[in-house]
Amino acid sequence: MFRLLEDMVDPYGSYPETDVPPTRLWPFIRDYSVPFRKVFALTAATSVVVAAVEVGLIAYMGRVVDLLTGPPAQVWANHGTEFIIVALFILFIRPVLQALNVGLLNNAILPNYGTLYRWRAHRHVLRQSVGWFENDFAGRIANRIMQTPPAAGEVVFQAFDAITFSLAYIVGAAILLTDADPRLLIPLAGWLLLYGILMRWTIRRVGPASQAASDARSAVTGRVVDSYTNIHSVKLFAQDDTEVRYAKSAIEHARQTFNVEMRIFTVMDVSLVALNGLLIIGVVGWAMWLWSSGSATVGVVAAATALALRLNAMTGWIMWALTTFFRNLGVVAEGMQTIAQPIAITDDPGAPDLKLTEGRIELKGLTHHYGRESGGLENLSLTIAPGEKVGIVGRSGAGKSTLVKLLLRFYDPDGGQILIDGQDITKVRQDSLRLAIGMVQQDSSLLHRSVRENITYGAPHATEDQMLAAARKAQAHDFILDLQDPEGRSGYDAEVGERGVKLSGGQRQRVALARVILKNAPILVLDEATSALDSEVEAAIQDTLYGMMEGKTVIAIAHRLSTIAHMDRILVIDDGRIVEIGSHDELLAKQGLYAGFWSRQSGGFIDTEAAE
Repeated sequence: MFRLLEDMVDPYGSYPETDVPPTRLWPFIRDYSVPFRKVFALTAATSVVVAAVEVGLIAYMGRVVDLLTGPPAQVWANHGTEFIIVALFILFIRPVLQALNVGLLNNAILPNYGTLYRWRAHRHVLRQSVGWFENDFAGRIANRIMQTPPAAGEVVFQAFDAITFSLAYIVGAAILLTDADPRLLIPLAGWLLLYGILMRWTIRRVGPASQAASDARSAVTGRVVDSYTNIHSVKLFAQDDTEVRYAKSAIEHARQTFNVEMRIFTVMDVSLVALNGLLIIGVVGWAMWLWSSGSATVGVVAAATALALRLNAMTGWIMWALTTFFRNLGVVAEGMQTIAQPIAITDDPGAPDLKLTEGRIELKGLTHHYGRESGGLENLSLTIAPGEKVGIVGRSGAGKSTLVKLLLRFYDPDGGQILIDGQDITKVRQDSLRLAIGMVQQDSSLLHRSVRENITYGAPHATEDQMLAAARKAQAHDFILDLQDPEGRSGYDAEVGERGVKLSGGQRQRVALARVILKNAPILVLDEATSALDSEVEAAIQDTLYGMMEGKTVIAIAHRLSTIAHMDRILVIDDGRIVEIGSHDELLAKQGLYAGFWSRQSGGFIDTEAAE
């Protein structure tokens, strides 16, 4: 039975993926709810039936009170069969209806609805560009991905468990009172009017207050995670107190926003108690007055009293359910600030895969300023021949890394284009482009997974022997065999910690090199690939690096001359433009900017900061 309910909707089913999701709340929720339409309809129907049964039982209790005024023997003789049928209904049919309603909510909807939200939101966010991630806290993004699905699930739960049920219940109560005496509707109608006013007051305030509180909690998460992620810097500079103060300001803001939210609930609760007093006195008192004038039976008074007390008990739950409903809508709205943002860098519909035949790279009038007026690249043009090895050097901020980011299409250029074998990289699938490029970065952070998973990340279908061969070429095999994590996993099964924190910088770099060696992409980008290695290890893998370059088109960014001195050509970039180009010897002979870097080198590094 449980499995049948749980399998009614597949949260991982295919769906029309869009680069521009709905940005308004209800269209957004409706879009995510499409797979649940039939389940929602069935759940709403069962909620109405359950509410009708509850009202019917109260009405029947009034009938029982009236029937019991006669002689017991006659009552049993005339109505015994009826009592037994009702008893059987209460014992067997009513639980089945309730079980179906609860099962649809708890087993068919809640687990799958939240899972669908989390799955689709995570897929959407992963498609965002690197620049998009660079503009926000990773912690805040993750917090929104995690808190939006349960909030959306709670919205649906309250819609059927409370709102649909309560509406059906109130309609049934009105029918019951009308059937007993239409005049009993007067106090109920007056109470409903005041209740609606209170509800409107609460809802108008709780949604924005909840969204503000949710945003404040996400900010706290972002700041705390930022401190934990950079814990080495925190400890290195003895800035524990600074981080505590940094977090405290966000925590205090979260407390203040939560205070505003809770004040609304306090006013609501106190007002509700006063309103419910009016409901009890109005309905029960009116029923008693009708009885005293002979217009109503004792059964009517009993049914009206039971109904009023039941509504009194329900109103707090209904109001809380409604505020929870709108409160969670606020959380969803806050989460939409992340998971409903359009994808900035997209593939054209039907974009083909990159067809790499030679490895020729052409940069034509390439311009990019990150939305600013300066920085980045300015009208840069360059052709890199197939199999050519090009070194790039320049001051910090000159545009070296910008060129690489544009080549990988982490950003789209403001102007100009990049062609690989004659194909504009903005017109081919991004995944196919990046699969054709192997890159070793200066800061080679690793995934918090095993060494094996990190090395095979670029070639998931590689064999064990291929993976081991790549590790040996990167001079990583020996130290990997000595690794052991706190859970007792060792060697290639040992986990490396978040961003590879359990490894030294040189060890991380060698694992990253092994990953690129195993990927064996036809275009190779080295961004300070040996910066974290000591001279002995660098010398040991120098032949490996040159072996990696064989037959590939190579772009190498470096401050260490040992990496770029033997390149076919060296480019000097300054202020976003190529200012010098040639071989190592040719550039030295020019006595220009590169020669100035060379003359100020120290320990194999070019002092690009001091050079003029």
